[in-house]
Amino acid sequence: MIPGIQSRVLTRGSAAGPALVLSESLSFWGGFDPVTGIILDQQHPQAGACLQGRIVLLPGARGSGGTPACIAESLRRATGPAGIILKTADINIATGTLVAKTLYGANCPVVTVTPTDYDALLNANHLTITEDGTIT
Repeated sequence: MIPGIQSRVLTRGSAAGPALVLSESLSFWGGFDPVTGIILDQQHPQAGACLQGRIVLLPGARGSGGTPACIAESLRRATGPAGIILKTADINIATGTLVAKTLYGANCPVVTVTPTDYDALLNANHLTITEDGTIT
């Protein structure tokens, strides 16, 4: 079991679920299908993986201002991730989850951790994020 790691909270919430590590940044606008929750970008190492209900470890995001819309839509449809752990803070990801929380009552915490803590989480099978940002 991973000892509690304290993160920096970008979007408050709590979540638990199976971990999914994305080895590269992802463009949610065009690289992710908010209807199915599946990574569409065929150049991405995890192409075809489904983010639905997972705690996604993501080094960062690529792309545009379309990211918030894709994330919010996936959370509205309940096809999006349960939570997101970032190595690098991303305003577009945080904005998408905040929009979904405000408009749809959808919960998807977004947190950042240090590179050392990020590396410690890479082999986890199941992760929990609490309201205060503690990750276990």
